[in-house]
Amino acid sequence: MTVREKVLVLGASGGIGGEMVKQLLAQGWQVRALKRGLGVPRRESAGVEWIEGDALDAQAVVQAAAGCSVIVHAVNPPGYRGWGELVLPMLDNTIAAAKAHGATVVLPGTVYNFGPDAFPLLHEDSPQQPVTRKGKIRVELEKRLRDAADSGAIRVIIVRAGDFFGPGARNNWLSQGMIRPGAVPAEVKLPAAPGVGHQYAYLPDVAATMLALLTVRGKLPAFASFHMAGYWDSDGTQFGRAIQRVVEARGARKPKLRAFPWWMIRLVAPFNETLREMLEMRYLWQQEVRMENQRLRQVLGKEPNTPLELALERTLESLGCLPAVNGTANAFTIAR
Repeated sequence: MTVREKVLVLGASGGIGGEMVKQLLAQGWQVRALKRGLGVPRRESAGVEWIEGDALDAQAVVQAAAGCSVIVHAVNPPGYRGWGELVLPMLDNTIAAAKAHGATVVLPGTVYNFGPDAFPLLHEDSPQQPVTRKGKIRVELEKRLRDAADSGAIRVIIVRAGDFFGPGARNNWLSQGMIRPGAVPAEVKLPAAPGVGHQYAYLPDVAATMLALLTVRGKLPAFASFHMAGYWDSDGTQFGRAIQRVVEARGARKPKLRAFPWWMIRLVAPFNETLREMLEMRYLWQQEVRMENQRLRQVLGKEPNTPLELALERTLESLGCLPAVNGTANAFTIAR
């Protein structure tokens, strides 16, 4: 395999960062990761050049990026905590490192930076007038990246996708609100209002999309943003029904579908920062917000897309939410 360029991954121990590390290594990239408190490197990250440091330490980020042509900025405050204080300083350090070494910044984006005036169908150039605090931070985050790209100092690739799920995913609705990790689910809680559609994205598909865009980045504008279609749950129940099918395929009882207890979140949110942040984003479950991927398909030809049941099988397996297979593979595993 031809050895490719060197890449720095910030947030390599998180969901999207960890998946990017895995796929970058598989494609022959030289991977470097900055992490606080290294301890013992994870087995799945063998081959990574681990560097101890903090994404909030500007000098550490600049030094870690030396020799890197790409920086994957996949670092976020854990559990949504400290967004207002930490998100922008971490990004500023990444921009400084990219300027110092002429690197391309790759950022996993969200729909937070769009407001109701742009709903229900979002394009990459839809107006960004958010109504939430996190949304305003996201707008400022992308503005700083665009300003740096427009100045000719760096190149930027942003991939916006729906709610993440997948093996290793953290801070996501599936494992934090819809099911309980570590046990076969008896019920699946559905956050969407009745009949309201919602968009999801499988982390390995998001990482594969980013990698595919990196291979053609020389043909892209200095600031390039793309939307993924992912999975569209047209009525707010289809994602839950797919979970039911995967659990049943393993011989377990079909979990019941229940409405997510938003009333309980409202009661506890004043005492829990993570729940306050989740409650702030409830509007995304009360009205349809969908991204179309025409621009992405024009560049790549098609969007990486794992069949939903297979993606959920792999995810639920990683969460300890499926019974063991008794010597035989089920229908979804056979499809691999």
